Amino acid sequence: MNATDLNHTLQETRDKLRQLRFNLAGGRIRNIREIRAMRRRIARILTLLHLHE
Repeated sequence: MNATDLNHTLQETRDKLRQLRFNLAGGRIRNIREIRAMRRRIARILTLLHLHE
């Protein structure tokens, strides 16, 4: 993936994480592990972006 694709994926993943946190606050989420998985995915994407610099 190039940096543009990674930035796009990063934005989508952050939006999904925001939605998961909103659902958690509203009591609509049952699997809290999804939030952890999204945070780790964001960290991996940021690592790849840093390596492309």
